[in-house]
Amino acid sequence: MEFPHISAALGAFLLCLQQVLMLSVGFHRTKVKVGIGMAEDADLERKVRRHGNLAENSGIFIAVLALLEVSGMASTAVYWFAVLFAVARISHAVGFMHQDGSHANLEGNKFFLATRVIGATLTGWTGLALGGYFGYLILTA
Repeated sequence: MEFPHISAALGAFLLCLQQVLMLSVGFHRTKVKVGIGMAEDADLERKVRRHGNLAENSGIFIAVLALLEVSGMASTAVYWFAVLFAVARISHAVGFMHQDGSHANLEGNKFFLATRVIGATLTGWTGLALGGYFGYLILTA
């Protein structure tokens, strides 16, 4: 069994992104003096959800991607799944940089709303594709 280099690289990238998003929450909490919860602060809520959404989606994706990679069944597919997931997570985080994206303000800045929608959609489709593809390979092996 070979070391899952692509999954490890994606994991390292996502860990760094997660820490940047976590620090953003921490700095905001310090600035507004909120220890827990969100105190009806929309900016804090946005940052907490941006951080939490990455945490919710990354773990299972990395685990399944690594299983696919160590199975040796599809190295090119592993690379593209990793790239698409990274792009999706960056896009989603960018969308949450502004309340027009995080709170779906249809009258506001369309760039942030579009990147959020693209990020969420690409995350979902990439996860479904990875799960379906790997499931198919396992069942037909």
